[in-house]
Amino acid sequence: MRYEDQTRLCPIAALKPGQAWQVEGTVANTEIQYRGRRQLVCLIEDGDAQLVLRFFHFYPSQSKALAPGKRVRAFGEVREGHFGPEMIHPGFHVVAPGTPLPERLTPVYPTTGGLVQDVLRKLVHNALVRNPACLAESLPPWTREPRKLWGFAESVTYLHEPPPDASQSALDQRTHPAWTRLKFDELLAQQLSLKLHRRARSRRRAPRLAGDGSLTGALHARLPFALTRAQQRVIAEIRHDLARAEPMQRLLQGDVGSGKTVVAALAALQGIESGYQVAFMAPTEILAEQHYRKLASWLDGLPIEIAWLSGGLPAKERRKALVAIESGAARFAIGTHALFQEEVTLRQLGLAIVDEQHRFGVAQRLALRQKGIGDAHQLMMSATPIPRTLAMSFYADLDVSVIDEMPPGRMPVVTKLVSQRRRREIVERVRRLCTAGRQVYWVCPLIEESEKLELQTAVALHAELTTSVPEFTVGLLHGRMKPAEKGATMEAFVRGEVNVLVATTVIEVGVDVPNASMMVIEHAERFGLAQLHQLRGRVGRGTEESLCVLLFEEPMSEAAKARLKVIYENSDGFEIARHDLSIRGPGEVLGARQSGTPLLRFADLERDVRLLEQARNAADELLRREPTAARAHLERWLGGRQEFIKA
Repeated sequence: MRYEDQTRLCPIAALKPGQAWQVEGTVANTEIQYRGRRQLVCLIEDGDAQLVLRFFHFYPSQSKALAPGKRVRAFGEVREGHFGPEMIHPGFHVVAPGTPLPERLTPVYPTTGGLVQDVLRKLVHNALVRNPACLAESLPPWTREPRKLWGFAESVTYLHEPPPDASQSALDQRTHPAWTRLKFDELLAQQLSLKLHRRARSRRRAPRLAGDGSLTGALHARLPFALTRAQQRVIAEIRHDLARAEPMQRLLQGDVGSGKTVVAALAALQGIESGYQVAFMAPTEILAEQHYRKLASWLDGLPIEIAWLSGGLPAKERRKALVAIESGAARFAIGTHALFQEEVTLRQLGLAIVDEQHRFGVAQRLALRQKGIGDAHQLMMSATPIPRTLAMSFYADLDVSVIDEMPPGRMPVVTKLVSQRRRREIVERVRRLCTAGRQVYWVCPLIEESEKLELQTAVALHAELTTSVPEFTVGLLHGRMKPAEKGATMEAFVRGEVNVLVATTVIEVGVDVPNASMMVIEHAERFGLAQLHQLRGRVGRGTEESLCVLLFEEPMSEAAKARLKVIYENSDGFEIARHDLSIRGPGEVLGARQSGTPLLRFADLERDVRLLEQARNAADELLRREPTAARAHLERWLGGRQEFIKA
């Protein structure tokens, strides 16, 4: 985590508050005091100067070790206490007079209860000394030397046991050449894994889904809108991929409202025309049901049986859907992650479509891929644009299509930041809009009261607005409602029977109501950037100018202020995603946290772009010239986790 400089001693008389120092002194007195809380207080002396060591959490063994007359060496930050300088919870050990000081900086590791730093340091030192084979070089000289990379053993040893003249800032900021080598190795392993996966995919065979144009032509003819040039370009790319015998793995990116669903529908019809089944999966029940309703209305009257599968289906309907999917009668299966439970059998699966793919954990995406679709085509969709560095690293094995054009007539959404103190004004604005025949979303983060987070909740907010605007119908939508209730509420909102829809973030993606022209986000400071962008995208779908109000509670943390500033100043999803990556890191943006596997431990995609580009080039070289070395490098860095990287 960091380093401590214990190579020098500072006389107690020369200590300055606000800095970390190492001191040595004789224990004058140790006692357990009860001043508000139980604490161990030890007074050490160095000549006439004194220093207090104070511990709020301690063991009897520590009290015993700090006996009067013992010589103690302590390290910690000095602060000004009531009785002179003191250290709170310093690291300390009892020493004999004249005990030599360490010759290297002292590493501090993340640890756990019962495992102290000294024991951990000894274990690491023994591993470095007794097992040199584990530090064997995995990269040939022709890879390292042109890039001026340190040796692997040299780098690891230096990081665990830096000499006293090492630059502590270069170590802490991870700019030291020893860190550069580890970051390069980590990025190289990632690139090798993705490139090998891409090679393996090119050797697999998938059904050729050329289609005959009968169903896609019928859908084109009945669409009430014209496709944009960007949609047409992306459809052509997907059509070309599906007709090949190599499994397609394409990521379809498009900002909120750019029209990804119709592109997915045309891809699905091409698969169905070719005699195969298509599975369409979305991360939440409400989004999956939205897709089901929209696709069912578009395809109504065409000779296609659609099966709907979700966790909330009654047993009888679920059995009926399972039979239709297994027999192949249902060519189109739409649902949540219920689609890849063991009981679901997709015998003739030709294409799997995964919406909002980053919302599924890596392990879940793997389960779908291994569900008899290792050789099926895959189309992944994301309305959270992926920054270039992320695409270069985590999506290097995918082909990427981008819908970079919005449908004509989409009005920009005006974003306003409003303090909770002006809440009444917002309620009045809602009343005026509803009077004019428009509809409003009002979103909040929790469903019911929580002692820890005193936030406006959906249930309380629904009651408040029902009282505040009694002349209008206020609906309530949250994740704990039964599917039938959610469906009925959403249908009523779509039909215009509900004027204000109070909801949790279940409406974050996919909901399409053109008449809704205002979005109020309660406690906006609690939401992430991607969520705020998605929620704002629920309005602005009609011809009227739309408004998104970000209601915030003061005081706010600096991170929350930064997020709200980004969303207020930007409407471009790619720019927001770039900021999101720098704030949250790749693990959360990708949905990888759910897998339990950290994706990058050392490299930083914002700061290490140049290193990432070098690693990408080196991966190609290594696979071409020394594939055995490439495999050894992968084994060291990924071991059994390569499957996660492939997802």
